[in-house]
Amino acid sequence: MKSKTFFIGLLAITISGAVLAQGAKDKTAVTFEELYDEPYSVNKLFIGVQPFYGEVFGTNVNAGFGAEASYYYKDKMDFKANLRKTYGSRFFDLNREQALHNSSPGLRVRPEVFNYYELGGTYHFRDFEQEGKTTMVLYKNTYKGNRWAARVPLHAEVPCKVRKIYGARLGAIVWNSTADLNRALKKQGLTNADLTNSSGGGLPLVNPSDPTQNFIAYGNISSTSVYAGASISWFRNVAVNFDKFEEGVDDGMLTLFFDLQYAASLRMDPVYYRDPATPSQPYERYSTDAVKLSPFGFRAGIDGKFNRQLSWAYGGEVGLRPSIKGQTFYAMFKITFPLFGTSLDSKVESFGK
Repeated sequence: MKSKTFFIGLLAITISGAVLAQGAKDKTAVTFEELYDEPYSVNKLFIGVQPFYGEVFGTNVNAGFGAEASYYYKDKMDFKANLRKTYGSRFFDLNREQALHNSSPGLRVRPEVFNYYELGGTYHFRDFEQEGKTTMVLYKNTYKGNRWAARVPLHAEVPCKVRKIYGARLGAIVWNSTADLNRALKKQGLTNADLTNSSGGGLPLVNPSDPTQNFIAYGNISSTSVYAGASISWFRNVAVNFDKFEEGVDDGMLTLFFDLQYAASLRMDPVYYRDPATPSQPYERYSTDAVKLSPFGFRAGIDGKFNRQLSWAYGGEVGLRPSIKGQTFYAMFKITFPLFGTSLDSKVESFGK
């Protein structure tokens, strides 16, 4: 046992020594030539496709696709539009899929697809440039395959200019979805009997076709809200030419934001039901006013992209969204690819002969 421990220790020391020797060999000072450092020379318009987003939402877990566009007007303000939609009920619109297959007999089932629309703008009340730095990976074309995988990448700090933006945000959000009424009622200490028709009768408590099962009901919810908040952004747009290494580029555009939300319109649609034993009778309307809704919310998020003609972007949010009380928490992550960027500048200089 002692000999085994000694052998392992000796092997670890040998490997560590080799790594340190390699690091000492490679870790030499590097020189570089600045190619450009212009954080204000970024594209004005970005348009991207979101092939996937995923959202854990207390009202309805969903995932799908979307599209996003952003426009920067000088150093004064920027605008953003985003839409998201599920691919289908099976992938992935949880409550809609459950409503289509698990609703109790007698309900008129018309579950709503999860849709999300957002339009907003940010006023740059302070947009300035300051001295900063960035870290770039040192890479050579000879570092390929296993040779690159086996290396510990070297990094170099490069001084650069950073464009920093403090912004005030304002916008609107519209979304609609299918909601699980049974789960909402149970969380609020209510039952189906609290969803009443014009004569005061409530929805059944048990499945009329199978009294051993609970009556399962789904409804549609829609929201139109406004948001106001603040953001801080960091833009870098620098490229350098390293001696003995490939060129290094940092053109990242990162934004952190926080918003307060208020739903000017937040509505649960009524439920329509008729006794399956009397199919000739018209559907009766059952009010969902008993379901408590929460019109206030907030979110904190991150958006990142790169100042290129063709690139990718990412984003995420977490917070409480105006929705059914007790089901407002959500966390969302999205990927944008491809992302097209353009400066919208087609002018060229001309000279007379």
